[in-house]
Amino acid sequence: MKNNEFKDTSAIIDATEAAYVNVFKRQPVVLTRGKGCQVWDADGKEYVDFLAGIAVNILGHGDTGLARAIAAQAKNLIHVSNIYYTEPQAKLAKTLLEKSGFDKLFLCNSGAEAVEAAIKLARRHCQTRYKIVTAIHSFHGRTLATLTATGQEKYSAPYRPLPPGFSHVPFNDLTAMRDALTNGEVGAVLLEPIQGEGGINCPAPDYLPAVAKLCREKKVLLIFDEIQTGMGRTGKFFAHQVFGVQPDIAVLAKGLGGGVPIGAMLARGECAAAFKPGDHGSTFGGNPLACAAANYVLETLFEKNLIEKAAKTGIYFLKRLQKSAKQFKLEAVGIGLMLGLRLGVRYDGGQLVDKMREKGFLINCAGNNTLRFVPPLTVGKKEIDAMADALDTLLRTENN
Repeated sequence: MKNNEFKDTSAIIDATEAAYVNVFKRQPVVLTRGKGCQVWDADGKEYVDFLAGIAVNILGHGDTGLARAIAAQAKNLIHVSNIYYTEPQAKLAKTLLEKSGFDKLFLCNSGAEAVEAAIKLARRHCQTRYKIVTAIHSFHGRTLATLTATGQEKYSAPYRPLPPGFSHVPFNDLTAMRDALTNGEVGAVLLEPIQGEGGINCPAPDYLPAVAKLCREKKVLLIFDEIQTGMGRTGKFFAHQVFGVQPDIAVLAKGLGGGVPIGAMLARGECAAAFKPGDHGSTFGGNPLACAAANYVLETLFEKNLIEKAAKTGIYFLKRLQKSAKQFKLEAVGIGLMLGLRLGVRYDGGQLVDKMREKGFLINCAGNNTLRFVPPLTVGKKEIDAMADALDTLLRTENN
């Protein structure tokens, strides 16, 4: 291992644990470099990455074009604040609106910030109808407002009292949503088109269109959290396009910068004009460096047809997982390259994640014991088959 400061992997882990607040349950690996779908640790071991920084590294690791775009921008301007205009920001704004069908946007630094912007825009537009309905098992961020919007008490309970104005209904339950919208103080509905952290929960094909119809009837804004589902992950630029629904507001982050932190809130119609100067802002949001990265990611996404590739590869991947599911009496779920394998009670997802890492594959367990697969959009059949074969071997061993 080559490192001027730390003698080995243990020293890096020990130094991090000594300094960092105790909020992460990390795996005992120090990653040092990556190329495509592969990453290497400080001891030289190679892994195939099926987590991609939690759906972030959509172009894979070590993309030379992305590195060049970042380096070129860094030589000119990294940051100037939104007191001034910059060309990278103008280009990104123009491209995102052209590709998305929205009217206005706000650029920020993360998914949570994008959701915060959406919440504030909805409240600014709806005024006294300040309440927002979200879904149980959802995940929208770690700020006080976004973790209150999140429909999982394990995230929000330690931070009570929480901001008022949020209620949660079961996902995929139209009757519950209809009942929630009888409250005249509700101004918006906030949903993930597919729940990610909650365990790859997909809606019935008619659920989101029906929710959109309800929102129109009640004059309630529909907000889609596309932080994990967007940027081509489901085989469409946005997951809501899979279901034929256009929301009033959508939020992006994760894959937008290919690894460089950036988020976006996009709005259309009357609500897009609700903000006035001073209503919202960000020091770093939309900085030239992050925008240059996002511009390259978007160009690559469309020029190399990665969205179509994700759709085709996702069909292959899902069929391979369904084969495993049938063999071991499990359930394969998901769309595109946002897939899950529900383990039920017979397998420990955490143990499987550890054992797969030992075999050279990085995966993740989310929700109610569901293995989550969100690899780079560049992943190929060879990597999928190798991972699935290794997982099958483990499942067979664990089942005996």
